[in-house]
Amino acid sequence: MSWRIEYYSEKVSKQVYSLPAGILADYLRIAGLFEEFGVDLGMPHCKALGGGFFEFRPKGKEGIARVLYCTMIGKRVVVLHCFVKKTQQAPNAELKIARKRMKEVING
Repeated sequence: MSWRIEYYSEKVSKQVYSLPAGILADYLRIAGLFEEFGVDLGMPHCKALGGGFFEFRPKGKEGIARVLYCTMIGKRVVVLHCFVKKTQQAPNAELKIARKRMKEVING
């Protein structure tokens, strides 16, 4: 059974699919690999951030982005948030949004 990628909301889906073209193309490539290999995909495509929280790491000529997600039972992941990185470290505000959404998804 392959992995399935879902989105926290329609808004998050639209954010992801409106990433700059080169970054979006890389995200779609990584998502396809993830659907096949799941959590075994690992770096440089995916990275664990702790506590069941992960990131896809797409990049393109426009820069790099992070697509934050959590894993669920039944080979499912829920994409919680995305952003284009402008600094070396992910901004705490962006991580806070995703962590809040992860709690909502897990707690129903």
